[in-house]
Amino acid sequence: MIDRFIIEFDRALRTVFAPARSVRPTPGTDQPHAELSEAEKTHVAGLMRVNHVGEICAQALYQGQALTSRDPAVTATLRRAADEETEHLAWTELRIKELGGRKSLLNPLWYAGALSIGVVAGKFGDRWNLGFLAETERQVEAHLSGHMARVPHQDSRSLAILEQMRRDEVGHAETAVVLGAADLPLPVRAAMKLASGVMTRMAYWV
Repeated sequence: MIDRFIIEFDRALRTVFAPARSVRPTPGTDQPHAELSEAEKTHVAGLMRVNHVGEICAQALYQGQALTSRDPAVTATLRRAADEETEHLAWTELRIKELGGRKSLLNPLWYAGALSIGVVAGKFGDRWNLGFLAETERQVEAHLSGHMARVPHQDSRSLAILEQMRRDEVGHAETAVVLGAADLPLPVRAAMKLASGVMTRMAYWV
């Protein structure tokens, strides 16, 4: 029990404070740096900061859900998704740095809140656990599509990152459905969307 606590605590510290690493090459690195105004750089850096916070939250959610899952197959799925989200962390972190921006100052708070939600979701059983995963990924997919429409068209590096992230999120949602995800009630989906909107607005600036 103590060993597991140490492992999970180390995972949390590395997610929030350590530079993330990616096995796959960062999408868009073969694209030239676009000519962006300072206002455009600030705007895109803000969008990427929001996406970075989203990946911080995803790591915490998956960690909480994996801790309370009863099915080894579901736990393995959550861990695999978390590994890909770690790559997303690395990609968005790199792009923020390239644009001269910074990560959110509230990352420890975002992580703690999402971890709590993940633990609660897992307590309801694996069908609902998977349903929460699927709905989260659907909302993230929509969120990324919206960001792609707001990034300057010449910023091919940022667009390539967002597109690959979007594809990965679609795959996570489809996997959850195949494994038996339950459809979440409308009030739960609405509450998740509301919470996501609050996070998005704050993370763009802070």
